[in-house]
Amino acid sequence: MYQALYRKWRPRSFDDVVSQPHVTTVLKNQIVNEKTAHAYLFTGSRGTGKTTCARIFAKAINCRNPKNGEPCLECDICKAAENGTLPDIIEIDGASNSSVNDVRELREGVIYTPEMCKYKVYIIDEAHMITVQAFNALLKTMEEPPPHVKFILATTEVHKVPDTIVSRCQHFDFNRIKSEDIVNRLKYIASEEGFGMTDDAALMIARLSDGGMRDALSLLDRCSAYSDNIDMGVVSNAAGIAGREYLFDLLDCIAAKDTTGAVRMTDELHGKSKDLKVLCGELLSQLRNVMLIRSSEGAKDLIVCMPEEYERLKTLAQKLSLDRIFECISILQQTNDRFARAADKRIEFEMCMVRLCSSGTSAKTASAADSGEISELKAQIASLTQALSSGAVITPAAVKPQRPEPPPKPKKKFDPNNFTPLEEWQEILEILEKKAPSIWAFLKNSLACIEENSFCVVVASEWYLKRFRESNDRALLKQVVKDYYGKDFEFKLYTSAAVDITEKENPINELIKRAKSMDVEVEIKSK
Repeated sequence: MYQALYRKWRPRSFDDVVSQPHVTTVLKNQIVNEKTAHAYLFTGSRGTGKTTCARIFAKAINCRNPKNGEPCLECDICKAAENGTLPDIIEIDGASNSSVNDVRELREGVIYTPEMCKYKVYIIDEAHMITVQAFNALLKTMEEPPPHVKFILATTEVHKVPDTIVSRCQHFDFNRIKSEDIVNRLKYIASEEGFGMTDDAALMIARLSDGGMRDALSLLDRCSAYSDNIDMGVVSNAAGIAGREYLFDLLDCIAAKDTTGAVRMTDELHGKSKDLKVLCGELLSQLRNVMLIRSSEGAKDLIVCMPEEYERLKTLAQKLSLDRIFECISILQQTNDRFARAADKRIEFEMCMVRLCSSGTSAKTASAADSGEISELKAQIASLTQALSSGAVITPAAVKPQRPEPPPKPKKKFDPNNFTPLEEWQEILEILEKKAPSIWAFLKNSLACIEENSFCVVVASEWYLKRFRESNDRALLKQVVKDYYGKDFEFKLYTSAAVDITEKENPINELIKRAKSMDVEVEIKSK
């Protein structure tokens, strides 16, 4: 039965693991000195060796004949671990075993001694998927497990793991695998598997894998299905990066500010069932390449593209200023973020194309106006210089007076007693109710409006206003509004008895009344 390359060539010992010497060296020394910890946390991006190192570690500490911290791979323990039939090495998928009941079963199994090995090892993959309640149930067991038990947690999203768990583990952060290490590994595997591979093809696979060995071997697997002699063309076809003319045609439209062409191409790609969110990501990737070409000639090795695409990207970089590239990347990132809540992705992407094609226009117009004024001043200076050289007397009237600056428009002062309430405010309050019910209780009877770059909130009484000024609630409210509109506002809070807001008592008292009406005992303490 055929086995995928990434499974067939998974490292069996620490020496086979590439680009992680800071992890493997420490683990081997701990095993040699018999100073292993009771719990480990392996973090890093996908395909960097977290689960692989956990399996090797579990074999090494139970191996009957370990050699310098490495498993011997010959004893019955190592062979059973390789076959996945060793009952004392338990691998758990955090995504499908995330509840408190699952953790309760684990805790019940921890008390039993190992059947064949010295240690019973629990490897919990995708640990960030476990719920907070389940982690809390596991907390005491992880802190003081039986002497025959060890835990290894592996995750790509360490920020989702509670700090109480992280603090009880030895934390190892796995780096992305270097391109040169991936290239060497790919060439070795290709030679062992009996198919040829060019150096350029191996380097392209390494760049496309983004530092993940599993992704690189999966792509190598696909390439081998195309041909036994893997070159750049085979990699291009297998990776699906061939036939990407539409990307560069779209970028050419953006560079030429051809709004009609960009919108027509969007319509054509949408008609061909092209995922517009994926297209947005592809444009971001190519604009990153353009940015690197424009800003640093020495960064060619960081650019992921086919050789024939590089020349086209280089031509595109000459048409765009660095500021315009930054602006385009920012617009695409904003569009990518808004896709999740967009009612129609096509309209959202068309808006993005219009903005991209018109980006930099105002700056260009201002620059042209400045250039015209400078040319006018130069001509005037040249005329006066010629007049002076001929002996003419220059009067003040001969010098064209500088155009006076227009007086600044007086800023409109916000009147909390006379304004048009913001219709979307109720939607924002609904979001706030889910994220921070305590703040919503204070604001549910408030009104709001937008005046230029200021977001004005009118609360019901001085009591509310004082509470907001003395707490951190303003920062959370500001973040909710920023997520809703996609931009920052200057926040201003007001109070006015004249505004039509139903005056209510302290919201805490209202919550207490609701609790009492539901027969909930409430104890109020005063300092």
